[in-house]
Amino acid sequence: MSFITTVEKIDDKVVLYKYDGEGLALSSGDESELETPNQKRLCFLDVETTGKDRTEDEIIEIALKTILFDMASCSIASVKESYESYNEPTIPIKEEAFLVNRITDEMVRGQSIDWHLVDGILEKADVIVAHNASFDRAFIDEHSSVSPRKIWACSLEDIDWPGRNFSNGKQELLCFWHGFYYDSHRAMNDVNALIHLVTHPNYTEGHPILELIENSGKPYYKMKAIRSPFEKKDTLKANNYKWDGGNKYWWKKLNFDEIETEKAWLTEVIYDDYFPGVVEEIPLTDKYKQ
Repeated sequence: MSFITTVEKIDDKVVLYKYDGEGLALSSGDESELETPNQKRLCFLDVETTGKDRTEDEIIEIALKTILFDMASCSIASVKESYESYNEPTIPIKEEAFLVNRITDEMVRGQSIDWHLVDGILEKADVIVAHNASFDRAFIDEHSSVSPRKIWACSLEDIDWPGRNFSNGKQELLCFWHGFYYDSHRAMNDVNALIHLVTHPNYTEGHPILELIENSGKPYYKMKAIRSPFEKKDTLKANNYKWDGGNKYWWKKLNFDEIETEKAWLTEVIYDDYFPGVVEEIPLTDKYKQ
């Protein structure tokens, strides 16, 4: 892995600059101002939680920031809306979470998220963006009446970072490799850094945000390896299949052009010359749902 070309280097050292959300202050002007067909309203979102268990843990901090992105000029036309809030959970913040975000029970006591305001912001977005979107979406969908029917994009999955010669998709590392650092694992800091990352001024072509927007409009497909032999479970796992414990089958996310190749592999390696599996198209609004 190499740093992007604009990263400052002195001898054998790399110089990183600190990013604090410069250029992402709310724009002045009339919110009702007409938007052009070449512009996309993207809501970047992040949550901090009491832990990693999506079934029992709760949100303790949320941040949203909506930008109007101009596709023609590949630039941010304006920053439309911004919201952040602590939220007091019904369970204590786990030690593992505190060690990451440094948010304490005292900091969130008496605080609550205005979900009506959040829904108003989400409603106007063309796409909701998060890094590792399946994690954030699981928590947001539980409380928002708008989120479940919106299109979500994932800056981890919908941008081919390995294809760009980045060996790891963690947001902090990607930011380092793009020449900057930030105070991570606080919701608005993460949001600002993510916007800066995907719109990074180093890119004159192949902009990450354009790839993100393009892929947000593509459905993906779920290959269900139903009735696969038990003894093949390690082979499936090694080929990036995940186990659906509720429905008792292995599955894998695919793009359309990968389906036939995957069918052939399952037929030959897993099923011994027949294919009883199922291919399911996932609607755009169901991407990254749990």
